[in-house]
Amino acid sequence: MRFFQAFLRNYLAPIFSFNRPARLLLLTTIIDGVIISAWWLFFNFYILESGYSRDFLGLANSMPAIAGLLLGIPIGRLSDRIGRKPAILLGIGGASLMMLVQITTRQPLMILIAAFLTGAFNMLFIVSQAPLMVKLSDPQNRTLLFSLNYGLATISGAVGNLFAGQLPALFGTVLGVQATSATAYQAVLISAVSLATVAMIPMWLMREPETLQTAPGPASAGAGRSSGLVRATVKMATPNVLIGFGAAILIPYMNVFFKDQFVISDKLLGTMFSLSSLMIGVGSLIGPRLAVRLGGKVRAVTLTQFSSLVFLMLIGFSPFYWLAAIGFLMRTMLMNMAQPLYSAFCMEQVPERDQGLVNSVLNISWQLGWSVGPYISGLVQENYGFTPLFLATGTLYLIAILTMWTFFQKADRTLQAVAV
Repeated sequence: MRFFQAFLRNYLAPIFSFNRPARLLLLTTIIDGVIISAWWLFFNFYILESGYSRDFLGLANSMPAIAGLLLGIPIGRLSDRIGRKPAILLGIGGASLMMLVQITTRQPLMILIAAFLTGAFNMLFIVSQAPLMVKLSDPQNRTLLFSLNYGLATISGAVGNLFAGQLPALFGTVLGVQATSATAYQAVLISAVSLATVAMIPMWLMREPETLQTAPGPASAGAGRSSGLVRATVKMATPNVLIGFGAAILIPYMNVFFKDQFVISDKLLGTMFSLSSLMIGVGSLIGPRLAVRLGGKVRAVTLTQFSSLVFLMLIGFSPFYWLAAIGFLMRTMLMNMAQPLYSAFCMEQVPERDQGLVNSVLNISWQLGWSVGPYISGLVQENYGFTPLFLATGTLYLIAILTMWTFFQKADRTLQAVAV
């Protein structure tokens, strides 16, 4: 009974405190995650079965990231100017249209252009979410809203993958073609993209509230607003650059590491990665409460990220699969638990009129490492194996944690005092 009362007080009560626009945003996240997961699952297969080379596929997959890097700052400023609701609607609608172009044209150049524009519209959607969540929440339930939005996106994507996996066979039967044919994959993708526009409905129904006043951060003071904003943004982006590069050289290859190191089956590997999505969902509930118990978001972020280093080393150097698997699940939960907490903290550090711009910079800083990290990782794996990568990732994470604590522990205490 005591456990139930604590669960109701600490978790369910804050969820019930969300206003209607916040609930509509979470519904948008769920719908988008479930449906768009089919795109990420089958787009690569469609391109290859359509006769395009793997080189072309790699180029097409790189276009969205290139768009984010080149246009991220203008897109963030656009979100600041037109408002969060219009920006999200434009992002979802534009991305859906460009995705449809990618799978209905046979011109390679048009596919690449559409992929680039898909990345731009997706960036507009992504950078507008965090500032909108600040407006839709108060200091008491803001951290939970950020965490739930992040966790629900992951879980809904996992659920979407589960259902989407059945669709090629269904469309293959209906259309009289092989389930692994380009036609079957195209039918799945067209259906998914068409249904993705349903995610716009909750946003249409949302009434974006007036800007809420939040605690003053270092970027909102006086006449030195511009220079203060630049300094604050650089400080917030620095840990992202370090963690992004550390993740990029190792995390995309975790499946390869487990297959090489422990010679496990694809079924067992799939089960482990499915459980990791569940652990992210669990972490999205634990994170906000942990921030309250520790007295600040930055304290919770640094503690969870530092704890994840133990499990990261457990993955890389354990001789037993079951122990490495536990390390993998715990590391996944702890690192992903920290991400929405840090995002919420950063948004509270800048005025609302600049949050889209700052959020764009934070996304770009993360993507910098991913633009070169996977390639460098491949070279290291080929010549030295995974050991240097685990050590390098752990070192980069540790530097990022210490940097974050040095920069923001004082501001964290100030925000916590205002929230209380």
